[in-house]
Amino acid sequence: MLAKLIILIDKLIEQLIIFGPIAGFFLIILESIFPILPLGVFIAFNVEAFGLLQGFLLSYAATSIGCIISYYLFRNLLSDYYYKKIAKKKKLKKATKTFANIKFSNLVLVMALPFTPASLVNVIAGITKVPQIKFILAVVISKVFIIYFWGFVGKSLLSSFSDLKTLLILTIILILAYIISKIVSKKMNLE
Repeated sequence: MLAKLIILIDKLIEQLIIFGPIAGFFLIILESIFPILPLGVFIAFNVEAFGLLQGFLLSYAATSIGCIISYYLFRNLLSDYYYKKIAKKKKLKKATKTFANIKFSNLVLVMALPFTPASLVNVIAGITKVPQIKFILAVVISKVFIIYFWGFVGKSLLSSFSDLKTLLILTIILILAYIISKIVSKKMNLE
């Protein structure tokens, strides 16, 4: 089973190399808009297919652009509709106002956590009309950490399928990162 998975991953990376960096770029932009797609996997594939520096830069540019596109789509298309719907609901209105006034450092922190759903942050920031410059700068800063994290974890994971000890350590690290992000999220009332 593990051998088949390794063969499948190798074939997917070969296909990515054939289609070139543009394919890796658009996969990550799509992930920024459609949250069901696995960002970590796409970053790992880009790093594996195009090398550490080019894969990192490609993934960083794509996820930043994808987040900004998503933000503008929701800001321009759905924010007025959303505000009409929540005007009657005090708790939603309060939560919306709180997020709209989030401190810049908190926004960067939220966006830099590995398990924070980026697309959800993009949607909420767009709908609540978080100031454009604040959002764009938060994306530019926070995505460096996310891309590095997923590039490192993903590349290590891809190269360690034959080493169960490394796989176990990575699993523990991911679980710890998830627990920490949940604790921070709860402390900051982000859920």
